[in-house]
Amino acid sequence: MALARILRPAKTAMSSGTAKTKHWVLEFETATKRQAEPLMGWIAAADTLNQIHLSFDTLEEAVAYADKHGLTYSVEPPHQKQIKPKAYADNFRFDRIRG
Repeated sequence: MALARILRPAKTAMSSGTAKTKHWVLEFETATKRQAEPLMGWIAAADTLNQIHLSFDTLEEAVAYADKHGLTYSVEPPHQKQIKPKAYADNFRFDRIRG
């Protein structure tokens, strides 16, 4: 049986929003090597499990689903957002690095 990962996705680098980061996702690890398809050159794998992404509201629901279906899984802890405190006055400090 394939190994599944349960995780809460991080936000994309292309957006400042936090869409699609509130739910937990169960996805499968790739079981076969990815290789270029000879006709079109697309990257493909022989198994289709890596195309499945199941979304759950809570971690407990995702774990219960994996246990119910006998899946081997690992849970990745969510990434914590680091907020750096800033002040508008810091833009005018005399010792700031100018570049």
